[in-house]
Amino acid sequence: MARYCGIDLHATNSYVVVINEEDEPIFSRRLPNDLLRIVEALEPHREELEGIAVESTCNWYWLVDALVEADYRVHLVHTSAVPQYEGLKFSDDRHDARWLAHLLRLGLLPTGYIYPKEERAVRDLLRKRCRLVQQRTANLLSIQNLVARTTSQHIRGNALKRLSLEQLADSISDPDILLAIDSTLVVVAALDEQIQRVSKVARARGRLKPEFRVLRSIPGVGETLGLTIMYETGSIDRFPAVGNFASYCRCVRSERTSNTRRKGAGNRKNGNPYLSWAFTEAAHFARRFQPQARRFYDRKLAKTHPIVALRALAHKLARASYFMLRDQTLYDPALLFR
Repeated sequence: MARYCGIDLHATNSYVVVINEEDEPIFSRRLPNDLLRIVEALEPHREELEGIAVESTCNWYWLVDALVEADYRVHLVHTSAVPQYEGLKFSDDRHDARWLAHLLRLGLLPTGYIYPKEERAVRDLLRKRCRLVQQRTANLLSIQNLVARTTSQHIRGNALKRLSLEQLADSISDPDILLAIDSTLVVVAALDEQIQRVSKVARARGRLKPEFRVLRSIPGVGETLGLTIMYETGSIDRFPAVGNFASYCRCVRSERTSNTRRKGAGNRKNGNPYLSWAFTEAAHFARRFQPQARRFYDRKLAKTHPIVALRALAHKLARASYFMLRDQTLYDPALLFR
């Protein structure tokens, strides 16, 4: 008789439930996050197990990889898409694990993409670079705001990156403010060093696959940004349509309407934040180096906020990237900005 397993994964323990075709629990127990203990618990059910549903949490790598290597059929649960219980007053980890197994038995379990293990390390290294770049930008903006509050001077762009304490000494006399700026400049210098270090290793470890080399034809998409898009996208074939890819890149509004009226919003953070960042960066470069992209941005800017205009351009580039990757064609601004 076929059996189905659901695992409610937590930081230090997991609740494991195995059910049969009649939805009756065969095994139900909380286990520590010890791989040997979990594998031993599943071994008596190996022959009958049709699949194992593992909740997608921040620490799923070790468990999913081990179960796949042990020749189990593993399903990574798309947690936010799992339908909730109706009419229940009480729920706990045992109920949650059993519910995952129940949905797996019915063939209704929403699943996520299990990223290939061999490519995961470079992807995570590029994610760390993204976080470091964001931290550097936050520190530079804090210096910019501090100078503006103190002197009314607005320092922009590359001038902010070349800023030195000696240049500010003439306009800022307060030693405490100078110390605050100096300490932040030290942090920015350290972040710059680590960004360069991580970028060098990521470029050495990762290589653009042939099907992703077309991304380099987009103005402003260099090797590092192209690698980020490639590793975060995975296979373009897993997206059935361009709208699915744009939504995954967080380039689509989260909104519910009825009879032309707004009735609420969905989960606007549902998607990949790193692809969202990558296409926003690409939009920054495109509006600087590509005339058609600049004109599109300016038209949007005349009607809305700069951030909204930039995100509209990022949406355009994300949609173009989907068709470029799917059809293996080069970037053509005449088609994109008709």
